Amino acid sequence: MKILRTPEEAFANLTDYPFEPNYVEIGGIRVHYIDENKASNKIVLMLHGEPTWSYLYRKMIPIVADSGYRVIAPDLVGFGKSDKLTDATAYSYQAHTDWITAFIQELDLKNITLVCQDWGGLIGLRVAAENEDRFKAIVAANTFLPIGAKPSEAFLAWQNYAQTTPVFNIGKIVSGGCVNRLSDAEIAAYNAPFPDDTYKVAARIFPVLVPTSPEDVAVAPNLKAWEVFKNWQKPFLTCFSDSDPITKGGDIYFQKMIPGTQRQAHTTIAQAGHFLQEDKGKEWAEKIVAFLKQNAI
Repeated sequence: MKILRTPEEAFANLTDYPFEPNYVEIGGIRVHYIDENKASNKIVLMLHGEPTWSYLYRKMIPIVADSGYRVIAPDLVGFGKSDKLTDATAYSYQAHTDWITAFIQELDLKNITLVCQDWGGLIGLRVAAENEDRFKAIVAANTFLPIGAKPSEAFLAWQNYAQTTPVFNIGKIVSGGCVNRLSDAEIAAYNAPFPDDTYKVAARIFPVLVPTSPEDVAVAPNLKAWEVFKNWQKPFLTCFSDSDPITKGGDIYFQKMIPGTQRQAHTTIAQAGHFLQEDKGKEWAEKIVAFLKQNAI
């Protein structure tokens, strides 16, 4: 298995990313993570999705950490400062779930509040359901836990684009998922982990890994996770945005299915696209802190 590691100098001129790097090795793969306010035993685990990395949470991390929480934001394998595998078959829904589970176990994280968006939810929700004792609460935004429903034409087009386009400009893709377009420096920061296309295998394959038929191997464990969530009494907050057509309505489904969503201050964040961390990161962070305080977490 060939592993690529983005040179550190690629990250030398990032905009607004002052965090010290931390690394842990999982099965021979180096995983990078941000770890702020390590003195606290109240963990907020922020999981990014496709095709971003921990840079996505840069506006939110200081707000939550300064409110008394230890904020941990890993880069998924294949993204950010974490190692990249060049073999597309090495990536699967299960592999990503296993890597994050191993990451949590290696750091022995407990009292976790999961903050998740996009694939951060597909992975994080599975991990939370399978490791209930380590999690105290969940905040979900613009994400879902799929069980093989027929995808929309827009999503099928995205799958095809990710696999076939000769130019896969990750920074511009992220900018296109925001209401407020990113600056050139921010676009460059999202492109920084990927010096050339050989580093983009995970980013290209992720859309294909979403279960889009009942026969997908990820459906059975996701259905098992849903059985856990149907009895989940721990605090669960939804903070979806108003301008993300792909995940629209997912918050209502969570609220209908999960008991822990009852009596929580769910919100729709206005003027925010799929990547609400970029459009309204400060607002979302403040809502997370309010949720944690209101639930004495």
